[in-house]
Amino acid sequence: MNPEPKNFGLIGVAGYIAVRHLNAIKETGNNLLASLDPFDSVGLLDSYFPQSDFFVEFERFDRHFDKLKRSGTRIDYVSICSPNYLHDSHIRFALRQGADAICEKPIVLNPWNVDALQIIENETGRKINTVLQLRLHPRIVELKQMIENGPKDKVYDVDLTYITSRGNWYFRSWKGDIEKSGGVSTNIGIHFFDMLGWIFGEVKNNVVNISEYNKAAGYLELKNARVRWFLSLDFNDIPGEYKENGKRTFRSVTVEGEEVEFSEGFTDLHTASYREIIEGRGFGLNDARQSVVTAHTIRNAKPIGLQGNYHPMLRRI
Repeated sequence: MNPEPKNFGLIGVAGYIAVRHLNAIKETGNNLLASLDPFDSVGLLDSYFPQSDFFVEFERFDRHFDKLKRSGTRIDYVSICSPNYLHDSHIRFALRQGADAICEKPIVLNPWNVDALQIIENETGRKINTVLQLRLHPRIVELKQMIENGPKDKVYDVDLTYITSRGNWYFRSWKGDIEKSGGVSTNIGIHFFDMLGWIFGEVKNNVVNISEYNKAAGYLELKNARVRWFLSLDFNDIPGEYKENGKRTFRSVTVEGEEVEFSEGFTDLHTASYREIIEGRGFGLNDARQSVVTAHTIRNAKPIGLQGNYHPMLRRI
C-alpha cells in the first residue's frame, strides 16, 4: 500500500532553486497546496502543480494556511527557498503552522539563530530539516568512507576551488548584499564547508587570506584535513583553458593532490534529500551548525593577506 501523500507549502517559488523542490515534491508523490513569492512570474507551476494556490503577499499566504488548518487539512511540510536572511523567519512560520520545515542552505546566517531555532523546535515538537545534498552524492559518500577506513590520525591536504562567474545583476540583487546573503563564503561556499566538515571533522583553525565582495580565500584546519580554499564570482579567475571552451564555472576538490570528480550526479539530489526527510532521516540543525559557524567566522574575520598556507590561486590575482 502506498503511503498517504504529504501536503506541502513552498516559500520562494519564483527563485532559482525552487524548481528542484517542486520536482522533488512531485517525484516523491506528494502535493503542493500553496506557494508564495512576491515575484509573480511562476508559470513553472503549470508543469508541476497547476491546481495549487499561489500568493504574492505573505499575509494572505498565512491566512490561507490558517484556513486550511481550521478546515482539517494538515500541512505536513513547508519548503523554504527564500533569500538567506529570511530563512529564520520562514522556518518559524512553518513550525507555528504545525509543519516540519525543509530549508535550503544556509539554514540561517548566524550561529545564535541555530540556538534559538532549537528552542522553538523543542517547544513545537516539529522538525527543521536542511538540504545538504552533497552528503548524498555517491562520490562524496565514497570519499567519506575512504577517509573513515583510512588511518585515524592522518591529516589530509585538501584544495577547494570553486569559481562560478556572475554578471552585474548578482550584485544588484539580495545575493550581492552581505547582510542578506552572507557574502561569497556563505552564499556559494557553505555547502562545500559542510561537505568538508562532514568528511574530515570539526574545525580546529579558521584563517581568512582575502575577503572581497566577489571572492574570498582562506585556510581551514579540520580534525583530519588541512584545507586551502578559494571561492570566486569573478569570470577573470576562471583558468584560461576553461574560458576558451566557453565555461563560466570551474569546480575542483583535490585530496592529497588527487582530483575528486563529482561534477556529475547532481540532478536528483534534491529528490533524494526529500525521500530521506520524509522517511525521518533528514539533516537537522545540529548537522548544519558547523558550516554556519564556519561561514560566520569567515565573514567577520580580518583577512591576513598572502601569509601562511594560502591557496595557490592567490598568486594569480
